[in-house]
Amino acid sequence: MKIEKVELRQTKMELVSPFETSLGVELFEEHIMVRIDGDGLTGWGEVVAAPSPSYSYETLTTAWHVLGDFLIPSILGKEFQGIADAIEPYRWIRGHRMAKAGVEAALSDAFAKAKGISLSKFLGGTRKKVPVGVSVGLQSSPAELIKVVAGYLKDGYKRIKIKIAPGRDIELVKAVRKEYPEIQLQVDANSAYTLDDIKMLQALDDYNLQLIEQPLGYDDIYDHSLLQQKLKTPICLDESIYTVSDTRAAIELGSCKIINIKPGRVGGYTESIKIHDYCASKNIPVWHGGMYESGIGRGGNAALASLPNFILPGDISASKRYYKVDIVEPEFVINNDGTMDVPTKPGIGVEVNLNLLDKFTVRKTIYS
Repeated sequence: MKIEKVELRQTKMELVSPFETSLGVELFEEHIMVRIDGDGLTGWGEVVAAPSPSYSYETLTTAWHVLGDFLIPSILGKEFQGIADAIEPYRWIRGHRMAKAGVEAALSDAFAKAKGISLSKFLGGTRKKVPVGVSVGLQSSPAELIKVVAGYLKDGYKRIKIKIAPGRDIELVKAVRKEYPEIQLQVDANSAYTLDDIKMLQALDDYNLQLIEQPLGYDDIYDHSLLQQKLKTPICLDESIYTVSDTRAAIELGSCKIINIKPGRVGGYTESIKIHDYCASKNIPVWHGGMYESGIGRGGNAALASLPNFILPGDISASKRYYKVDIVEPEFVINNDGTMDVPTKPGIGVEVNLNLLDKFTVRKTIYS
């Protein structure tokens, strides 16, 4: 396939409701959509970098710069036989994994369409449905949290993950567990705690949690190994896992018992699959995280999550969980059994609504 044109669009989509974590409150989601055209085909990808460097050092500004000045020039006008061939020209670029992941996603969508197969099959997926859960932001009170959780359970979600932060933790967990003693329940700290908080974290062992996600530093592996020794509840690492090497270190040190995989965080599908396969070889389950993607990124997430070792429900959620209207057709929905159908049409399996995409586009550049 010869890469003939690349288009970048910065989009701004309003969230259905404010989403609060220990990192702050979000009202809008701003991402970069990548469109790659070649041989009469179009591939779509999504760069999940945010306006601020809260979750990652990457931002919309740095991603746009790296995409336009380095990543796109490395592939534009060139012909590639497959995905491994296409991502090779920019391997020399250190970091900037979210920008790379957006490009690899668009390339993979195009190559899957060229083969006439779904992205799931292209990546090695084996399932037609994937278990999904929902992530619930910090709420104003335990009573409000119970109300929000009840709504998601009614929608069909079988696994609930709630955000916690110092001073807003045990009370929230206790309230949810008392109201719903049997549901699959997780907590996500987004790196808000230290080893000084070990007594509070140990207290979480009393609430039958499926996991505690990234309780300590965003770049830490070692301190998590000390903490996991003191906890019965499995620790799941997110922010501190960027590569299969990080994964190997975390597992060998005993820093966690579960790994969260986000293509944007680790640099794309290729590295995601390496992490998935390594964890499978060590009997470590993985699950797919979410970055408030539009339907473009969500289609890729569902495809990747169809690989066999994505055992736990992922943060993939229905389109309406975050947006009043998505930019793809059909939108993603959750089934009554708490699963999501994996698209079977070629590529990401959904069509981008260009009129809606235009509506949400705040910046656009075409490279040809």
